Amino acid sequence: MATAGARPWGSWRCGGLRGGVAVFAAVAGVFTLTLPPSVPGGDAGELITAAHELGVAHPPGYPLFTLVANLAIKLFPVGSVAYRVNLLCGLFGAGAASFLFFTVFRLSGSYAGGILAAGVFSFSRLTWQWSIAAEVFSLNNLFVGLLMALTVHFEEAANAKERSKIAKIGAFCCGLSLCNQHTIVLYVLCIIPWILFRLLKEKEISLGSLLKLSLYFSAGLLPYVYLPISSYVNQARWTWGDQTTLLGFLTHFLREEYGTFSLAKSEIGSSMSKILLDRQNPSLVWLFTGMFCVYSLFFAWRANLDISKPLFMGVVERFWMQSNAVVAVLAGMGLAALVSESNRVLNTNGLQCLEWLSATLFVIYQIYSNYSICDQRTNYVIDKFAKNLLASMPQNAIILLRGDLPGNSLRYMHYCEGLRPDISLVDQEMMTYEWYLPKMAKHLPGVNFPGNRWNPVDGILPSGMVTFNLYHFLEINKQRQTFVCIGIHEGDPTWKKNYSLWPWGSCDKLVPSEIVFNPEEWIKLTRNIYNWTEEYGRFEPSSWESVANEEMWQARMKTPFFIFNLAETVSMPSNVKAQLYTHAYDLYKELVSSRKEHPVNWHKNYAIACERMLRLRPRGADPEVLLSETIRHFHLYTQKARNDPQLADISVALKHLRNELQSLRNGKNV
Repeated sequence: MATAGARPWGSWRCGGLRGGVAVFAAVAGVFTLTLPPSVPGGDAGELITAAHELGVAHPPGYPLFTLVANLAIKLFPVGSVAYRVNLLCGLFGAGAASFLFFTVFRLSGSYAGGILAAGVFSFSRLTWQWSIAAEVFSLNNLFVGLLMALTVHFEEAANAKERSKIAKIGAFCCGLSLCNQHTIVLYVLCIIPWILFRLLKEKEISLGSLLKLSLYFSAGLLPYVYLPISSYVNQARWTWGDQTTLLGFLTHFLREEYGTFSLAKSEIGSSMSKILLDRQNPSLVWLFTGMFCVYSLFFAWRANLDISKPLFMGVVERFWMQSNAVVAVLAGMGLAALVSESNRVLNTNGLQCLEWLSATLFVIYQIYSNYSICDQRTNYVIDKFAKNLLASMPQNAIILLRGDLPGNSLRYMHYCEGLRPDISLVDQEMMTYEWYLPKMAKHLPGVNFPGNRWNPVDGILPSGMVTFNLYHFLEINKQRQTFVCIGIHEGDPTWKKNYSLWPWGSCDKLVPSEIVFNPEEWIKLTRNIYNWTEEYGRFEPSSWESVANEEMWQARMKTPFFIFNLAETVSMPSNVKAQLYTHAYDLYKELVSSRKEHPVNWHKNYAIACERMLRLRPRGADPEVLLSETIRHFHLYTQKARNDPQLADISVALKHLRNELQSLRNGKNV
C-alpha cells in the first residue's frame, strides 16, 4: 500500500473528497432507512419543541441545533415535525462518518482504513441509535470529525498562508462547536495549544495573529446571541430560562439550573502500538491519543450515576461517542499502518485485498449485529404513549407535568402536532424557577396563578416576588380538572389539606376531599383508559421505550392498588372495607389471569389480595383456592424479584401458608 510520500497531493485530495462523498451517501442511506417516524424519548421532544417554537432548550441552550432544526422543519417536505429533525440528525451522523473517513485517508492514503473508521463508528449500536434521534449528539459527532479533519489538513499545509487560513477556519469551528454540546470543549482545549505550538515552531505566530484567531473563535460563538433575542421576544409557547440579563444568560450557559455532568465510570482502553507511531504522523497520533485520554479521564472522574439502573446506563453511555470517534480513527490508521508495514517486510503490495476484506467484514458485521435493534422505522411507542395520555384527559384539563418522559412527549404533541389545544400543560419543576411564570403565564390562558413562583411557603420574598403553594393554585383553578403526570412534587404537601390523589392511568387526578370515592364508578372510568397493545418486556431496559411501556403496564394496576390501599389505611365500616377488598381482588385476578407476561410486582399484589380475601372468607369463596393462589403467586414473585428486601419475610410466610394449606386439605380428607 502506498504511504504518504508516494502519492501526489492533488490525487489524495481528489480521492479523499470522492471517498468522503461516497461514505456520506452510504451512511445517510442506512440512517434514513432506519429513522423513527415520530418523536423519540429523552430530550428529543423538548429539543424539537424548542426548535419548532424558536424557544430556548434546556441548558446550555443548544442555539445552533435549535436554529438548524427550525430550518429543517420548514424546508424538509416530508414526514412529521419530529421525523424532519430525526432526518437532520441522521445527516449530521453521515457527515461525521465522512469526516472520519477523510481524516484517516489524509493521514494514511488508505481507503480501507478510512472506511473501517467511518463504518465501525457509525454502525456501532450507540452511534447508530443516537444518530437517528432528534438529539444533539450527532451534531457533536460531526464537529468531532470536522475538527480532526481540519487538524490533519493544518499539519499537511504546504506553506504559512495555507496554515493561517486553516487555523482561522479551525478557530471559527471550535467556537461554533461550543454552541452545541459543551463536552467538546475537552477536545478544543487539546487542539488549540497544539495548533499554537505548531505555529510557534514555524515562527508564524504574533500578537496580531493571536487576536485574529480570537476574533474567529468569538465569531463561532455568535449563535448564542439567539438566546437573549428569543427570551426577549418571548413568543415561544415553550422555552427555558430568562437570558435577557447577563446573570440569566450565564446561568443558562453554565448549566447552573440543569446541573453538571453526571456520568458513570468507564475504562480508558489500551495504548497505541509502536508501529502506528512509526508509520503515521506521530504528532497527530499523540494528539488524538491525548484527546481520547483527557476526555476519558475527565468523565471517569465526573461519573456519579448508578449504572446498575438500565436507564441511567443509557444516559451515561451516550457521552462516550465522543471518545469512540477518536478510537475509530486510530483503528483505521492502525489497519493502514499494519498493512503498510507488512508490505514493507514482505516486499510486496499484495495485501491490499486483505486490508479491504478485513475493513469490509468489520463494517458488515457491525451492520448485521445492530440493524435489528437500531431499525426504528415502526417505532411509535413514545408517540402512542403521549397520545394515550392526552386522549384520556377531559375537556379543558390542566396537566401538571413532572419528568422528561411525560413532559417532553406531551409538549411535542401539544405544541408541534397541535393535539388537544384545550388542555393546559404546566411544568411542576419549572414553576419553582423565578423566571418561569413571568415568561410563560401569558402562553397559558385560562390557568390562574396566585403568585409569581411556586413555593411550599407562600408569601412575599425579599425581592418582592409573590410565592404560592399547590393548595392555593388548586383553589384558584377549582373550575378546571387538574391532573399530575407522572407523580407530584414531594416538597409541597399543602394540597393534602383539601385534596386527594385518585389514579387516572399513569397520571393522577387531584380531587377535592368533599367528593366521596365511588369504587364502581372509578373502576368503570379507568378500566380501559388507554389503548395500549405493546407486549411487556419487549424493549431494551435502558431505552425510553421500555420506560414508557412500563408506565403503561403499571397504569393498569393503579386503580386496584389504590382501592386496596384505601381498605388498608382508612377507617371505615367492616362491610365497606370488605367491599373494597373484593373489588381490588377481582381487578387483580382479572389482570393477572388475562396476561401471560406482566410486571413482576403484579404477582405480589395479587398474592396479598388473595390473602386478605382468605381472612374475610366471603360467601362463595373457596379457602383452598385462595390459599393455593396466594402460595403460587408469592412463589412466582420470589423467583423473579431477587432484589426485594422483603424476600426473607415472604419465604417465611410461604412456609406458614403451605403448612396451612396442608392442614386444610387434611381436614377435608378427614
